[in-house]
Amino acid sequence: MKKMEIKVPDIASLMRQAQEMQAKLADAQQGLAEREVEGQSGGGMVSVTMNGKGEARTVHIDPALITDGDDSAAVLEDLVVAAINDARRKVDEVAKAQMAKVAGPLAAMMPEGFNPVG
Repeated sequence: MKKMEIKVPDIASLMRQAQEMQAKLADAQQGLAEREVEGQSGGGMVSVTMNGKGEARTVHIDPALITDGDDSAAVLEDLVVAAINDARRKVDEVAKAQMAKVAGPLAAMMPEGFNPVG
């Protein structure tokens, strides 16, 4: 009868790998927080810049959109919301790509819209 060998994982090696991954994740989070993305709407007439944490940094509105009347205010409000949502979607894409670099095969297990910094 053959003896079955059971391979016991090297705990020190696993701990070292976990620490390395934790350091890479921290670096990725810092880099992501420093990145900026721009979302646009209205063909670029409204733009919003966000950092990697999803915090709005700047809003630009083309002066041609600013007119008197309630209708123009409603259109402008909708365009600002659309630009914010576009920027947030881009932040999520950047975060997902960054984490895929760090997590490798584990990245597939991250939930949709996962952003580790915000």
